[in-house]
Amino acid sequence: MSLSNNSFAKSYHRLFVELADPRTNDWFLITSPVPGLTIICLYLWFTLKWGPRYMADKEPFQLKKTLIVYNFIQVLVSCWLFHEGLDCGWLRTYSWKCQPVDFSSSPEAIRVARGVYIYFLAKISELLDTVFFVIRKKERQITFLHLYHHTVMPMISWGATKYYPGGHGTLIGVINSFVHIIMYTYYMLAAMGPKLHKYLIWKKYITTLQMLQFCIAFLHSSQLLFYDCGYPRWSVVFTLPNSIFFYYLFYDFYYKAYGKPGSKSKRKLENGDVKENGTKEVLESSKNGYKATNGIKNGHTSEGKKVD
Repeated sequence: MSLSNNSFAKSYHRLFVELADPRTNDWFLITSPVPGLTIICLYLWFTLKWGPRYMADKEPFQLKKTLIVYNFIQVLVSCWLFHEGLDCGWLRTYSWKCQPVDFSSSPEAIRVARGVYIYFLAKISELLDTVFFVIRKKERQITFLHLYHHTVMPMISWGATKYYPGGHGTLIGVINSFVHIIMYTYYMLAAMGPKLHKYLIWKKYITTLQMLQFCIAFLHSSQLLFYDCGYPRWSVVFTLPNSIFFYYLFYDFYYKAYGKPGSKSKRKLENGDVKENGTKEVLESSKNGYKATNGIKNGHTSEGKKVD
């Protein structure tokens, strides 16, 4: 029994201490996977079990001011991350073909590592998207895509912070931050009330950007198969299938939400009337089995789910 415990301790120490980046390993939530996994488990439990049960006999929260402030903070964080990613490397010193991680303690290397860490913390904070859905009783917006994205991204960014905080893999974070600037700006404006809803006709293009980012991520990660700069090639085992899967999920969402280009359902979605209460009735094609759904309300739309 003691030999088994000793072997487990050695394996744990090697995996979570020896292989980790010593510069970031002692940072909050990074040392051990337990805190992060606990947060994710509590998030799923609240979303799928406790939250809906607690709200079952209660009126939904409106959270108008909360949503405005929350989305505004997310826009600021995304702007900072996008600027840091470009200024730290991708517009200055990084190679677009293959870029290793700088594990030194130089100011530039620490700055990049800090940016990756803040990106991880941002992914944790975005779990509030789903919490707001639950307490506003918007369960229809909590799809598999939404849960998968909000569960996987914190784990991926945790691993990047702990083992490879910088280099080739940071490009997708920079692109994702740009998409989030647009996305959270949209939701912030939508939360401000019906007066702005007539100007918010570009939600479908956010989904297009989301699909495009995974195309870029796939092509960029694929270069590791042909170029060797010291960045781990085995990472493509995770990044390439995940990019394909994410693209499929977002494409499926786009098709269901907007239909094929030029289709009747798409035209009605784009030209739907905005009523006084700030909701847009969307009549989707009955032959595809869809019903009338509500549009923009309090910073979210129910013809599609808030995903990033």
